[in-house]
Amino acid sequence: MTKIKKLYRSTHDRMIAGVCGGLGDYFKVDPTIIRVAWVVFGLAGAGILAYLLCLIIIPER
Repeated sequence: MTKIKKLYRSTHDRMIAGVCGGLGDYFKVDPTIIRVAWVVFGLAGAGILAYLLCLIIIPER
């Protein structure tokens, strides 16, 4: 039987709202790498808006 993975904001590995920690748990990647990628993405323009959308859409565990 296949277990379905669900995406949640992290409650234990969080800097601001747990979005990057939750993505790290979901993709089995260090959240620091996701945070650095998010900063680079943010400098490109749409990072803050994307983070706010994730904050609203992704439920907290």
